[in-house]
Amino acid sequence: MNTLTGLFAENTLLWVLTGILAYSAAAIWLQNRGVLPSSVGVSGPILTLRTVRGRAFLDRISWPKRFWRAVANLGLGGALVAMVGSFVLIVSSAISAIATTQPSAIQQPQNFLIIPGVNDFLPLSVAPEIITGLAIAMVVHEGAHGLLCRVEGIDIESMGLVFFTILPVGAFVEPNEETTQEASRGARARMFAAGVTANTLLTIVVFALLFGPVVGAISVAPGYAVGEVNPGSPAANADIAEGDRLVEVAGTPIDTPAEFDSAIADAGDTVSVTVDDGERERTVEVERELQIVGSAGGNPLGVTITDQPVTVDTVNGEPVATERGFFDAVGDDERATVSVSGDAASVGAEDGEVTAEIPVGAYIIGVQEDGAIHDAGAALGEPLTIVEIDGERVHDNEGLATVLGDREPGTTVEVVAYDERDERVSYDVELEPHPNRDGGFIGVNVFPGTSGMALDDFGVSEYPAGAYLELLGGDGGEGATDGLALGGLADSALGLVFIALILPLGSLFGLPFNFAGFTSELANFYAVEGTLAVFGGGVFVLANLLFWTGWINIQLALFNCLPAFPLDGGRILRMVAEAVMSRLPLSDRHAAVRTITVSSGLIMLFGLIAMIFGNQILAAFGLI
Repeated sequence: MNTLTGLFAENTLLWVLTGILAYSAAAIWLQNRGVLPSSVGVSGPILTLRTVRGRAFLDRISWPKRFWRAVANLGLGGALVAMVGSFVLIVSSAISAIATTQPSAIQQPQNFLIIPGVNDFLPLSVAPEIITGLAIAMVVHEGAHGLLCRVEGIDIESMGLVFFTILPVGAFVEPNEETTQEASRGARARMFAAGVTANTLLTIVVFALLFGPVVGAISVAPGYAVGEVNPGSPAANADIAEGDRLVEVAGTPIDTPAEFDSAIADAGDTVSVTVDDGERERTVEVERELQIVGSAGGNPLGVTITDQPVTVDTVNGEPVATERGFFDAVGDDERATVSVSGDAASVGAEDGEVTAEIPVGAYIIGVQEDGAIHDAGAALGEPLTIVEIDGERVHDNEGLATVLGDREPGTTVEVVAYDERDERVSYDVELEPHPNRDGGFIGVNVFPGTSGMALDDFGVSEYPAGAYLELLGGDGGEGATDGLALGGLADSALGLVFIALILPLGSLFGLPFNFAGFTSELANFYAVEGTLAVFGGGVFVLANLLFWTGWINIQLALFNCLPAFPLDGGRILRMVAEAVMSRLPLSDRHAAVRTITVSSGLIMLFGLIAMIFGNQILAAFGLI
């Protein structure tokens, strides 16, 4: 019994399946007993609600028939373009998925489902907004089909919604088959494209509201937004958690992350920090400890950081607890004796301790081919620790950037470094222009830290609240999106739409976090101001609803553009194929149309299977 209980507790999927079976049994029992009305249909966990209400409403709003036909024609043109694009995208994505040895997170089967809490990119906390957005999208989609039915004189048998247990997963309009066949081919094509058109137009409307007045009323709250806390770090030991905002350091108010970094750098081994968790403020004492939280392969000290950090105990025999203390102990010396302790595997010693004399400087993990330092004699693939540029001491990657930023391209500088054999070498390098900023460039890839070690004496990572707000068209503050590849896209309306669609998948596009809207975990990082301030947290709810309604509507529109039956794209493809085949001298036009539509549908089916399961199938047969 205990084993069975443990299995249920650990396997969420088992709980879900149990609930689905219980729901199905109860629904079938109620239907068999005649408790459910005739408008409710039950088929296992699938429940349908049918009604004939709404037809009169559709008749009333369909009277400007020329207007609706014009809109539908525009939508039909867009749907045809989207059909071609989606066909190419599915085929190319399937090929890419099969060719990839290690599938990405988006290729995991559960991430193709728009189910909060199951999909890794859709957190359970936004389930109400996602479900509401999905319901709106389906009603609008099928309502548009019904509207164009009445515009084109096609009768409607019934309309309704489809639920998987209690989740809305579809909607439908049942046109009368006889009047549908009597309608012209163009009328039917417009009717099939109407749902995609409506979803697209609704996306434009909700994103216009989101990017305009709603996001415009949201600002970044003062302080340092904590996105992550390193396990075992000083911050974790002081009970600082993700979602907290650090608003004071040693009694000094903090407005920006830069002010926090400056205040922490100036603070001592023990520092008092005021934390705002969204409900109250509290002051904690943080006992700082210098830790190595990341490492580059082949670094001079020989540490390898995986899950557990390594503690830096002394530098040149002097105890250190902060990054500033580390560099003060090193001084202007090129080399220092560093003692560390921690996990034996990470340190590379059985007793979990190691002491070594190492060069302290900016660690180069890659010399670029045909780069300036390569032209000066540095070998490709050989790591270097740069300790001096043109007579100026360099301690880490930031110091290297500062020194080179003060040099003009075209000037020649002496670069002093230690190679992988720990030998001191120097190169006379003619600086190239830096590709991303002012100053010179020597053609190297630099590890962020010192001597191949990422040091941290506090243990938090910033959540870029201002950057995400600016990516949604708001005011994130000066330089909020500096360093983000997507920053330039926020300058156009189309770019904002694209950004909004990929933000939930942000980590796949080089962003530090996935953005699922202004969730309860993130609301502490933002404030509402202006005329909408009277609504308080309701503005965040509205922003989330608009965000996910737009996201789901455009996803639904694109999915329905796939040229595969019974999707709208498949039906439109059949109309197009019939129109083309009717002009060709073929003996069996119907067979030609069927060949085109079936072939397209099979390609889409196999493409989707390859995208989702292709890697696993190949692995099962030992092909990768």
